[in-house]
Amino acid sequence: MNKPIITSLGNPLIKEARALHQKKGRVESGLFLVEGIHHVGEAVSAGWEMEAVLYAPELLTSEFARELLSRLPIPPQPVSAQVMESLADKENPQGILAMVHQRKNTLETVRLPVTSRSKAQCVALVSPQDPGNVGTILRTMDAVGADVLFLLDAAEGMRGSVELYHPTVIRSSMGTLFWKPVVQASFGEFVVWAHRENFQLIGTSARGDVEYQTFQPQLPWILVLGNEQKGLSVAQIQECDVTVSLPMKGRVSSLNLAVAAGVLLYRFADLSD
Repeated sequence: MNKPIITSLGNPLIKEARALHQKKGRVESGLFLVEGIHHVGEAVSAGWEMEAVLYAPELLTSEFARELLSRLPIPPQPVSAQVMESLADKENPQGILAMVHQRKNTLETVRLPVTSRSKAQCVALVSPQDPGNVGTILRTMDAVGADVLFLLDAAEGMRGSVELYHPTVIRSSMGTLFWKPVVQASFGEFVVWAHRENFQLIGTSARGDVEYQTFQPQLPWILVLGNEQKGLSVAQIQECDVTVSLPMKGRVSSLNLAVAAGVLLYRFADLSD
């Protein structure tokens, strides 16, 4: 039976969805918003649990969109175009968004679905501050076949660090967030776990031990990157097995975090095949 269309901006479900635009709403509810045909489709294909799916029949007209509605895990809720536009994070919305349950991966429960643990290739970001960088790095990891992203010292309570389910992370990951495991932990917990599991920790620093072109990674490895402003601290570098650097031939002293990660991931993943 079709649900009646929601036309009121004051509807309780619409208010609940709108609250997910704010970090407080996402933390308190354990939900986050996924907007757009591609992103909702990826969340459905990856089997993420959904609280609600809202769609605007006036806006959602493509054949692919209609097919997506037919394979949703729960009955979708129709809303007016005005209601959808009030919820959308950008102009000209595609007409569908989902309220999705967050997942909590830990160091002890994380699985490596693509490769065995002995051949794992991973990335760790220490206190990242730009959600666009986090999403872009996830997308690059998917492109090179890397396995797990570790977000370190980036818990909800830490000021300035990226929240995993920020809307910009979702958009810039182009759906890869739903397929790549992301583990949140403290740097100290991560180091203990990584050494116990015999991962090679490859730190990054402008004063690294070796330039990246001449470095041969040893499987399993984790590329460890500091945040956009400060990089890795001296103490964090000391916990790494080796540090690599990217040569700077111009006037700049560093690269954007996601760009640097992309260069290193393509190089190291190719050498590890």
